Amino acid sequence: MSKKFVYLFSEGNKDMRELLGGKGANLAEMTNAGMPVPKGFTVTTEACTQYYEDGRKINDEIQAEILEKLAVLEEVNGKKFGDPENPLLVSVRSGARASMPGMMDTILNLGINDTVAQGLVKLTNNPRFVYDSYRWFIQMFSDVVMELDKRSFERIIDEVKAKRGVALDSELTAEDMQELVARFKEYYRSQKGEDFPQEPKVQLMEAVQAVFRSWDNPRAQVYRAMNDIPADWGTVVNVQTMVFGNWGDDSGTGVAFTRNPTTGEKELYGDFLMNAQGEDVVAGIRRTSDISELKKINPAVYDQFVEIATRLENHYRDMQDMEFTIERGQLYMLQTRNGKRTPGAALKIAVDLVSEGLITEQEALLMIEPNSLDAVLHNNFTERALATAKPIANGVPASPGAGCGAVYFTAEDCEAHATESPVILVRQETSTEDIVGMQVAEGILTARGGRASHAAVVARGMGRCCVAGVASLIVDEEHKVAVLAGSTIHEGDYISLDGSTGNVYLGRLETEEAQIAGDFATIMGWADKYRQLQVRTNADNPPRRWCGP
Repeated sequence: MSKKFVYLFSEGNKDMRELLGGKGANLAEMTNAGMPVPKGFTVTTEACTQYYEDGRKINDEIQAEILEKLAVLEEVNGKKFGDPENPLLVSVRSGARASMPGMMDTILNLGINDTVAQGLVKLTNNPRFVYDSYRWFIQMFSDVVMELDKRSFERIIDEVKAKRGVALDSELTAEDMQELVARFKEYYRSQKGEDFPQEPKVQLMEAVQAVFRSWDNPRAQVYRAMNDIPADWGTVVNVQTMVFGNWGDDSGTGVAFTRNPTTGEKELYGDFLMNAQGEDVVAGIRRTSDISELKKINPAVYDQFVEIATRLENHYRDMQDMEFTIERGQLYMLQTRNGKRTPGAALKIAVDLVSEGLITEQEALLMIEPNSLDAVLHNNFTERALATAKPIANGVPASPGAGCGAVYFTAEDCEAHATESPVILVRQETSTEDIVGMQVAEGILTARGGRASHAAVVARGMGRCCVAGVASLIVDEEHKVAVLAGSTIHEGDYISLDGSTGNVYLGRLETEEAQIAGDFATIMGWADKYRQLQVRTNADNPPRRWCGP
């Protein structure tokens, strides 16, 4: 072939973003800097373009190159793909050149099957870990590749937990996990008319194809339109050696930022879970712990993570959003990227980075998204309203600002009513399918999740207020009703959210406009200092949101 379509992480660098995507380029950069990154390779954006040119198929030449790099991973890891004696498992993740958190697809534990699972049980003597990994793979592969409704798998999990009388996935035993695997495969067979695929290389090629396909799925189209991302950029596929945060109590996984993405304060900010895989954190399925708690559990790993986080921020000269896994006490870095932040945090971070000598005033101005400045001026609740109002519940203050509107329980219902009145999207937890509803909503309220959950990350990037992880919230989407701290809320009822405190109020609270001061005033002063154009105008393509009576 005249063109190279697959690169090992060791063959790339941060300047190859257009070819390797943001995640692939940063994984390459961290690898070459000697950081603890699991080995892997990137299938390029040009391969994605070729996939579409070939009629949404991966041609034989690209498949051969993927298998060639897979053989390198086998050699460096001393493991064999599909070998039950010492198997290599991989993750398959997307990675566009522009950050699109939560918009495309991920598959973990690829390469596991019935015989590999049996071999892993003998190898690890940890059947719960093995079948937890297997059920995650079936669940994700069925959703991402075969497009089966993931809520059906969640219902099966809830049924098993109810039968066992437990509340959390982590409380399920090895036998429970084996039951989940059996029931997941049975459900798959009932829906697809065939057994769940057992050949690892078939799993891999189907997964790569699914990630390429996800570049053009409806939610990705909406996100690209919202963020001015060209459709012809394409995505990459990152194939990486699996490391396991669900191996046991000395293992874990988390997401952290080098600065607070809500306020901009210079502090390590994030969530983690012990004995869990990454989806447990971002999906909000389990209640997470603050990253500071890791110092108590494993001080050496915490100190190593702090040192790496500092190196990464200084290297990229911007706040970093990092994913990590701890496998049996050893730290691995899975990703770094410039982190999504609230508009107010963006102003503070830009000003602080100038003060710290990491960037210039001109560079600070270029860090600020012009359309985010409007969000800095979003209304807040008045002191008079807060003096008399009593919160009915409190959750994680995941994205600041005030949001008041009529409650709707699906993205579709939010979109349908957003032109009639302000709306609040209320969910058990949000997922990528909720992107349109989140776009038109004044705020998002979830029963599950933390500061690194899907709802929190996407809301911050959109400038929407968000309160996540409200333990007293029970959502019944089917009947369009919720119970919040004992109070019943029907579709169309009004609630108010304070994303800065995590407080939730019944009814409508009075709001007031924000003031131009502090970091905003500093940034606008720099803009005046360096501006060249003297023309000012307003031009917009208004979204479908309520704009008042």
